[in-house]
Amino acid sequence: MNEVVRIGARSAPGPDLQELLARVARGDQQAFTGVYDAVAGPVLGVVRGVLRDHAQSEEVTQEVLVEVWRTAPRYRPDRGTPMNWVLTLAHRRAVDRVRSVEAAAARDQKAALLARTPAFDEVSEEVEAHLEREQVRRCLRGLTEVQRQSVTLAYYRGLTYRQVAELLALPLGTVKTRLRDGLIRLRDCLGVSA
Repeated sequence: MNEVVRIGARSAPGPDLQELLARVARGDQQAFTGVYDAVAGPVLGVVRGVLRDHAQSEEVTQEVLVEVWRTAPRYRPDRGTPMNWVLTLAHRRAVDRVRSVEAAAARDQKAALLARTPAFDEVSEEVEAHLEREQVRRCLRGLTEVQRQSVTLAYYRGLTYRQVAELLALPLGTVKTRLRDGLIRLRDCLGVSA
């Protein structure tokens, strides 16, 4: 347990990633183990910084390391260090995951909105029916009181002429005349042709 620590002493150099990547490019699995050990921690750190979700971060880290195995021949030393190359792959993959998740959420939200939106025909029919009801109410207000009562009892309550006459205490002929006159006025007000 008593380990001597020398301040200012250099730590043992890590594996030569450039050499290991060259060997991985040739299919050396043992070299990949060395690359994996050297870059897995930093890759997870970069990915976790972008995603913030531990489970997804681990999944994306695994995808990145598989990509390193498959694309090792594409590494070019003149473009940067092996660590920078791997971390760039990690960052791009993490950003792609964020965009994919956001796009999926947007699609789900749009689908939910479309599912709640009534079809155009339903909306237009409802508006049209509302406007027609308002026009009928306006035209009913233009009738005399007895005409309005007769029409309302006969057509909205479904009473017969005789029941309307009994309810209003009027002769049957008078009710029929007032109903006919009221319906003619409603027809003219609504613009219905006979």
